[in-house]
Amino acid sequence: MIQIKRIPSLAAILLISGLLFACASSGDSPTGTPAEIQEVQAQLLGDMPLPQGARISGGESIIIGGGSSWVGRAVINALQGATDVYAFFQSEYPKAGWTTVSAVKAKTSILVFTKGDRTATVEITEGSLGGPKSVITITSSPKNASVTAPVKR
Repeated sequence: MIQIKRIPSLAAILLISGLLFACASSGDSPTGTPAEIQEVQAQLLGDMPLPQGARISGGESIIIGGGSSWVGRAVINALQGATDVYAFFQSEYPKAGWTTVSAVKAKTSILVFTKGDRTATVEITEGSLGGPKSVITITSSPKNASVTAPVKR
């Protein structure tokens, strides 16, 4: 029989265990062999290369369309640190035909690229303890999209 005094500590242990399990098994990244994952990510992001071993976080991403005409936000977990990821984008995107418009290296680094009628903004931050070494957020949109502010009533 469980003593009344132990119930709060057991409840706390169960709660913490449940939270850790939920974090560890979110299952929102693509699964399969590295080649299969790379193939799926290439179909989604088209001509936007990713660092080796990087994976799209499906639960945080909003990708509309695919290939070289997708729009939205792709959140990507990388195995490399933020400095290496920044160097990757500065090196590899121009090779893929992207023109660098702006590049800021800081705690949160921002790179802006254009290609044809598209703009891609790349944000790179350090990862968290026990998580990816860095997190990349790529926002892709048409270059000259007309944005209308909401009407105040």
